[in-house]
Amino acid sequence: MVAYYTIFGRQVGSHYLSMGVLATLFSGGYFAFRGGSKKAGQTPPINASSPDEADFIQYAAPNIPQRTGANYRRNFLKQADEEEKKTKH
Repeated sequence: MVAYYTIFGRQVGSHYLSMGVLATLFSGGYFAFRGGSKKAGQTPPINASSPDEADFIQYAAPNIPQRTGANYRRNFLKQADEEEKKTKH
């Protein structure tokens, strides 16, 4: 048995309404969470006071290791334990 609803003067079955709601829900979620287009090569401007500082920011700064993440913390703790053992003995 299908329940019919009158929408804009037409009889519409409940199964069509449910399919429309689900399609709208999932397509809206898809478009909302797929992300925007990424523009490659866009970096913030370098506000350096000298050309040497600008060169450092452009070439050296990206190669500095990041100090975040589980591996960094694990290695830091391991090094701290080794230093502590050296100082105790």
